[in-house]
Amino acid sequence: MKKELALISIILAFAAGGAFAQVHVRGHYNRRTGTYVAPHYRCAPDHSRLNNWSTRGNYNPFTGKRGSTGTYRRRK
Repeated sequence: MKKELALISIILAFAAGGAFAQVHVRGHYNRRTGTYVAPHYRCAPDHSRLNNWSTRGNYNPFTGKRGSTGTYRRRK
């Protein structure tokens, strides 16, 4: 019984941690182009290229699209 309760609490802890992995972005106007950007969700910034929705092997849960960007692509 104690092992089952411990397993359930670990699963709930991981599920709660995943709930904060996205950030809501309010609608705004792009300063450079002047176009309106609709409200949307993006992954929380954490300086990692491995866990972004656009990285190959991951997918965006809101759009269902698979990531296509390489994990260690150099930025120019």
